[in-house]
Amino acid sequence: MTLESLKDDNKPSFDYDVAIIGGGIVGATLGSALKDSGLSVAIIEAQPLEVAAAKRQAYAITLLSSQIFAGIGVWEHILPHIAKFSQIQLSDMGRLGVEFQRADLGKECLGYVGEHSVVLRALQEFITTCPNVSWLCPAEVKEVSYQESGAEIEVKQGMQTRKLRTKLVVGADGAKSFIRTGAGIGTRGWKYWQSCVAFTIKHSAERNDIAFERFWPTGPMGVLPLPGNRCQIVWTAPHGEAQALQQLEEGKFLAQLQERTGGLLGKLELVSDRFLFPVQLMSCRSYTQSRLALIGDAAHCCHPVGGQGMNLGIRDAAALEQVLRKASLEGEDIGDIRVLKRYERWRKWENFTILGFTDFLVRLFSNNWFPIVIIRRFGLWMMAHIRPFKINALQLMTGWRDGGIGGWGDGNYTRAEPRPQ
Repeated sequence: MTLESLKDDNKPSFDYDVAIIGGGIVGATLGSALKDSGLSVAIIEAQPLEVAAAKRQAYAITLLSSQIFAGIGVWEHILPHIAKFSQIQLSDMGRLGVEFQRADLGKECLGYVGEHSVVLRALQEFITTCPNVSWLCPAEVKEVSYQESGAEIEVKQGMQTRKLRTKLVVGADGAKSFIRTGAGIGTRGWKYWQSCVAFTIKHSAERNDIAFERFWPTGPMGVLPLPGNRCQIVWTAPHGEAQALQQLEEGKFLAQLQERTGGLLGKLELVSDRFLFPVQLMSCRSYTQSRLALIGDAAHCCHPVGGQGMNLGIRDAAALEQVLRKASLEGEDIGDIRVLKRYERWRKWENFTILGFTDFLVRLFSNNWFPIVIIRRFGLWMMAHIRPFKINALQLMTGWRDGGIGGWGDGNYTRAEPRPQ
C-alpha cells in the first residue's frame, strides 16, 4: 500500500481510519465491534496470531461483557467452550460470609469463565468475516507521529518498514503501553506488596458451578470454574510468600491449597504451570489526546480481586466504538479531541470507581487488625442479611448495576448512547 500525502482536493489521504495497536482481547473486541461501521480498521499485533492466543490464562466474564459480545455477534462462538457459575461464595479466613445465587438477579447464571485462547481465537476468527478490518501481524510499531490532521505510524513487518497514515490511533497494548509512553501520558497509582500465583487444577467435587473469593490476611484467593471439572485459581500473597508457593514441591503445594480451600474441591490435581505476576493499581491521567485513545490495561490496571480487569477493558472498547460510530455517522472527525473526550468522560468515572473498590477490598481483607476484622465481618453480615445491600453488591460485581452502564444491559449494547455531555 502506498502513501499519498495529499489528494487533489487538498484533503489528507489515509491508509486506515482507525489503527488499533495491540491485538489482545480488548483490541480485538474493538476491531470486531467496528464491523459495518463504515470505518477502515487495522489491528497491529506484535506476535503471530496463534502465539497471541496461546496465553495460559482464564478470566471471569461478567454478564455485561457477555451482552457486549452478544451485541457484536461473537458470543455464540464463545459460549459453548466456557463455563458458567450460578453461585458466588465470599468467605473471610475460612468462615463463609455470604452466598449469592442466580435467583438474586433473576438470571440464568451470575457470570462465566473463559480461557484466553477460547475468547481471543473466537474474536480472531470473527474478524476474518469483517471486510473493513485488517490484521497487520506480526508487526512492530517503531514510532508514532501525531499531527493536526492525522497520525503517522512507522511499522516494521519482517525486513520491511513502512509508514501508515490514520485518523486515529488506539493504544490497546497493555499495562506497559509503548503507545501511552510515547505520547507522554502520565499515570498515577502504586504497586501492591503482593504478587499472584495463577494456575489451573482439576478436582473431584460434584459441583463445578461455584465461584469462590476466599479472603485471608495475606491476600485473597479467587477460584473460578472451568469446563472439565477444572478451576482457574489466583492465589495472592506477599511477594516472598508468593515466590515460595510458585517454587514449592507439587505435593506440598497441593496440600497447602487443600487447606486453604477447606477441602471444598475434593481431590486436587495440578494441570498447569504456576505463573507468578506482581499486581498494581494504575490509572492514566488522561485516556485521550488529539488523534489518540487508550483502552484496557493501557489506560488502567487494578488488583485481580473480583475479576474486574478485563471486563473494564471490554467496556472501554464498546464505549469507544459507540462514540466513533456516532461521530462518523454525523460527519465528525473521529480523531478530534472533542470527539475522543466523550469516550473519556463516559468511561473514566466508572473505571475509577472500580479501581477504588478493588483497592478497598484488598486493604480491608488483607488485614488482621482486630477492629478491621470486626468491620469487614459486619459488612459481610449486612450483605448476607440485608437484601438491598446484597443486590447492589451483586449488580456491581456483574456489571449489571442500573441495567448496565450506558444502557448495554438491554441485551443489545449497540443501541446504547453515551451519557449526555
